[in-house]
Amino acid sequence: MVFDRHRPVPDNQGLDHRLAQKGADPPMSHLFNTYVRMPITLVRGEGAWLYDDQGQRYLDALSGIAVCSLGHAHPRIATALADQAGKLIHTANIVHLREQEALADRLAEISGLDRAFIANSGAEAIECALKLARRHAHARDIQRPAVLVASDSFHGRTLAALSASGNTGIQAGFGPLVDGFVRVPYGDSAAAAAAFAEHPDLVAVLVEPIQGEGGVRLPPDRYLADLRALCDRHQALLMLDEIQTGIGRTGRWFAYQHIPGLRPDVVTVAKALGNGVPIGACLAREEVAALMPPGSHGTTFGGNPLACRVALEVLAIMSEQDIPARAACAGERLLTALKAGLADHPEVREVRGRGLMIGVELNQDCAELKDAAMARGLIMNVTRGNTIRLLPPLIVDDAQIDRIAATVVDLVVEKFETAAVG
Repeated sequence: MVFDRHRPVPDNQGLDHRLAQKGADPPMSHLFNTYVRMPITLVRGEGAWLYDDQGQRYLDALSGIAVCSLGHAHPRIATALADQAGKLIHTANIVHLREQEALADRLAEISGLDRAFIANSGAEAIECALKLARRHAHARDIQRPAVLVASDSFHGRTLAALSASGNTGIQAGFGPLVDGFVRVPYGDSAAAAAAFAEHPDLVAVLVEPIQGEGGVRLPPDRYLADLRALCDRHQALLMLDEIQTGIGRTGRWFAYQHIPGLRPDVVTVAKALGNGVPIGACLAREEVAALMPPGSHGTTFGGNPLACRVALEVLAIMSEQDIPARAACAGERLLTALKAGLADHPEVREVRGRGLMIGVELNQDCAELKDAAMARGLIMNVTRGNTIRLLPPLIVDDAQIDRIAATVVDLVVEKFETAAVG
């Protein structure tokens, strides 16, 4: 595919003016001012497209941060929501819920694990995993256990999840953090082995198969297998955070399935599982799940019939249409186009990814490209200051993939041309 970066790219009329006028948003209404929001208000979506309250259209290359993998306003998901809402939305987890049990069965089938705890979110799923690690430790009579985690990781914003994360930005001002974490460089098997030798109370490893917030970073090919071997040697649990990578994003149901024969002890999943309806899950092998007997863990809203019905529909659509394979092919097309368009660019450090989880790392910060992309009708974001992160819906077609690639190439090239002229 050949890109002509000098061809005109249609701008969203009026958006540049709105960006200039609004600048930094003031606190919105009575909401906490905890987000730096784009100066648009989205009101509807259709497939891979989003529309604002001014009628402008945007190609979604973010999917609500890897959430809406089947796109927006999917008719089957809308039907499932409406049908279930007319039957039963919620009841306490003191009765049997067919939808919840069916979802656990399906998650066990696609993951190769045995049990599922259905939660509300990814952070809740992480909390469940960390509690399993503590239970595993106490079963071994280890009173002050530790979990091995990685630098530049992101596991969520609850106190324990942000303590496990290797992101000082989200930790600032929330000390004292939860203790019991040993941090080593991501992707470094030797450092992980040294940590186990130095810390005999390590009872688990918690890592992302591909770091998302950390800049779409892929580890060396042997990394997860090395961690599996270390955990087996030290009677530790291998816990994989698949909240962003799971449910088809990387071209398989789960990213660890790219490693033949690898079976983790615990897997956390959320985001794409509900295609926008809040839901998460902590999956585990039978003997690990047995560490949580009745009364040891729970949730009010997690696993309600509405969320589980939607998740079942999401998995059914993905299975029927082989969405993970589609993500693999679309991702290869996007990665190839980006590499071709940015080949030998001196300010592009690396273009990398797997499936439709792609990062373009630059030598300079590029946060401003998020708004520049929006002015051209593309929703994307920048993570770690210098990495364009692309997470489009897995249902994008070839023309949409080409448009994403062309827009990103243009933005990167023009950024440095402008800097050189200035």
